[in-house]
Amino acid sequence: MECYPQSVSDIRNREYPLLDGITYLDHAGTTLYPRSLIHDFSKDLMSSVFGNPHSASPSSELSTKRIERVRLRVLQFFKADPKDFDIVFVANATAAIKLVGSAFQDYGYEPNQSEFWYGYHCDAHSSLVGVRGLAAAGSRCFNSDTEVEDWLAGREDKDLITDQRDINPSRKYGLFAYPAQSNLNGRRLPLDWSNRLRKSSDLAHKNIYTLLDAAAYVSTAQLDLSDAPSAPDFTALSFYKVFGFPDLGALIVRKDAAHMLQRRRYFGGGTVAMVINQHGEWHAMKDHSLHEQLEDGTLPFHSIIALDSALNNHQRLYESMNNISRHTKDLSLALYNNLSSLRHGNGQAVCEIYKSTRSKYSDSATQGPIIAFNIRTSHGGWIGKSQVEKLAIARGIHLRTGGVCNPGGIASSLNLSAAELRRNYTEGMRCGDDLDVLHGKPTGVVRVSLGAMSSWDDVKVFSDFVEETFVEEAFAEKPRPLVPSLTLVTLRDGSGRRFPAAALRKLRGLFAARMLRALKDV
Repeated sequence: MECYPQSVSDIRNREYPLLDGITYLDHAGTTLYPRSLIHDFSKDLMSSVFGNPHSASPSSELSTKRIERVRLRVLQFFKADPKDFDIVFVANATAAIKLVGSAFQDYGYEPNQSEFWYGYHCDAHSSLVGVRGLAAAGSRCFNSDTEVEDWLAGREDKDLITDQRDINPSRKYGLFAYPAQSNLNGRRLPLDWSNRLRKSSDLAHKNIYTLLDAAAYVSTAQLDLSDAPSAPDFTALSFYKVFGFPDLGALIVRKDAAHMLQRRRYFGGGTVAMVINQHGEWHAMKDHSLHEQLEDGTLPFHSIIALDSALNNHQRLYESMNNISRHTKDLSLALYNNLSSLRHGNGQAVCEIYKSTRSKYSDSATQGPIIAFNIRTSHGGWIGKSQVEKLAIARGIHLRTGGVCNPGGIASSLNLSAAELRRNYTEGMRCGDDLDVLHGKPTGVVRVSLGAMSSWDDVKVFSDFVEETFVEEAFAEKPRPLVPSLTLVTLRDGSGRRFPAAALRKLRGLFAARMLRALKDV
């Protein structure tokens, strides 16, 4: 059943012609922009003169008006009332997160203030993890949803908490951060934690604010901030995850928490109303709006104006985020069922899928359209993620492999202890390398993710690729080849290597079964 006003096939043919011959499965990295978006934005640029908004010229006034119109439209897109929220444009979600962390750090420099405490969920993007370096009053990684739930309910075993500042924090304020959706495996975390923390009567929770990383979530789900009292204090996101273009991010700030961002020590560009350098240093920040105080320097005004075209075309093509959510849920459920059902000839599962026990692919409230997995041989060994990626590229399939910037999720999914991770690093493993398996354990995952314009053909192509490339069939103990050998030719330089049939029978893992079948079929 179609979820959009037009068929996905028609949308792809007209708006995404570059997908012809490509199976794009990295929407968690960025979704793709439609052709009409670029056309409309180009037309906009060619029909108007947009000046630097820090001026009173007609071109500057035009830019300012368009920026403020887009600001309101974006808040409306996320169902956020401008009376309760403000939006700060930044480079990306990471910049939004860093802005909050730096502001909290600066808040402690004021008289009678203390340093801040930071808590974060283990399934966080490294951008969230990095804020702990700014929290001089200490930080805590919550290792599971259960730990967060126990903390919120005040039912923790105090004897098991190693940092006593988690019990009686010496700070006067803190920040708790978590992702709305794991960028590793797509599981969706409870969105009510912000409200529960704010309503808690536990003194240990007093003045702890919430930071939600919504970057992965907003790609295929409706972020609903209509209930301001229960919304996160700070929400970080990237627009290219939603629209494909422009390359821009935002921090949505609940105005009741805005004061925590207003003691920054840095100032620059248009954020100040007056600056004195000589004969005593002094400055005064602008006070008309929060975003004026936080958007340092000249805004990326062309990119912000591009959001107008992005919002228009997104609504025209897909009507709503709820439609996208239904569409991607159906696709990801089918792909998950296909991959999880694959078996080698001896019954061994082909895909080791890293799925939370709390989520279901049939339920978009608990699971987004991401599948993280590794591939096993018929004897239980691992096929390296780099090998999978290279073979996928040869088939025109675009996906993601590695640690996907989620250190806690990788450690939990692959059962890697801190000692093992340090050992792997000592032995040379680095982010993005091809050291796929160390000491019998994978070092990363293969990740496929679906988006608004993904199709049933994408699901079929990838399912067939995994089955045709990696499933090993059962053979007799001593197969009788009809030819004495097989020569394999490499794609890179065309060189060949001859394998005697007897040697092929001893192979295990990647392509072994298919080599033998090739010998029979020749």
